[in-house]
Amino acid sequence: MKQIDFITQALNLTLFGMGFVFLFLTLLVGITKLMSMIIQKFQSKIHDKQDYHNSEFKDDMDEETKFIIEQAIKMHRGT
Repeated sequence: MKQIDFITQALNLTLFGMGFVFLFLTLLVGITKLMSMIIQKFQSKIHDKQDYHNSEFKDDMDEETKFIIEQAIKMHRGT
């Protein structure tokens, strides 16, 4: 009789433990995806603002300044 109770308790503990781990991992994946979506939205807004400022900056530069900046970037990269 006691052996059957121990097996029943062991099965209950196993099922509850596996259920808890499954629930925790599912929740973890969901929260990670939600955070990723939020970061992508903020990143796209920042990127749009940077494009606006960069295009405004590029229009104000003369050709010589653009050439000097491009050459400095090439020298820094080593190409």
